[in-house]
Amino acid sequence: MAGAVFGALGGRCVWGAFRAFLLRRIAHLDHLYGLLLTFGLALIFEGTLVNFFGVSGSRYATPEILQGGLNLGFMFLPTYRAWVLVAALAMCLFTWFMIERTRLGAYLRAGTENSQLMQAFGVNVPLLITLTYGFGVGLAAFAGVLAAPLYPVSPTMGSSLLIVVFAVVVIGGMGSILGAIITGLAMGIIEGMTKVYYPEASNTVIFLVMILVLMLRPVGLFGKEA
Repeated sequence: MAGAVFGALGGRCVWGAFRAFLLRRIAHLDHLYGLLLTFGLALIFEGTLVNFFGVSGSRYATPEILQGGLNLGFMFLPTYRAWVLVAALAMCLFTWFMIERTRLGAYLRAGTENSQLMQAFGVNVPLLITLTYGFGVGLAAFAGVLAAPLYPVSPTMGSSLLIVVFAVVVIGGMGSILGAIITGLAMGIIEGMTKVYYPEASNTVIFLVMILVLMLRPVGLFGKEA
């Protein structure tokens, strides 16, 4: 748990530096420029790390206190995987609560809708956005530390999930945190069941669901019409 906390704080500090020196210079431009800049930086970092450390990756040992498993009768559940599920759900619900049920979250939502009006009321919107992005980077670092004992840690471990995460967000609905949480859990169950009964389709079932949702409800399952 300490590793996850320190990893999240470290990611937050790194993001703060890049936000201060790079992203603030293009904050007045369209959001697409920020997306392209961060994606380009990710590719640069990934290529640099691959050059020095390779792509084979290495595994981290499961904490001793979380070793073993639980016999549920119909399956054997490793203790660490159960812990990851609980920790991830707790963090997701905490994030949803902060954004949807607190005054800080209300300021953030209002600032993304009309930043000039919020700044006229004395709210430091740029600082608020910086802290929000930093919190997002911290969440990514937290997830990476939790995944370390499950998957080989390598420079490319995150890029392979970007497309899947994008599909989950699209299915749940852009801007809906609760939708992303519920959709992520549902897609994980669907993908797992597909691996059991039809492994050949396990890598594409999420995208088939995304296509179906976009055809029937373009804003996503939990999204709202503009």
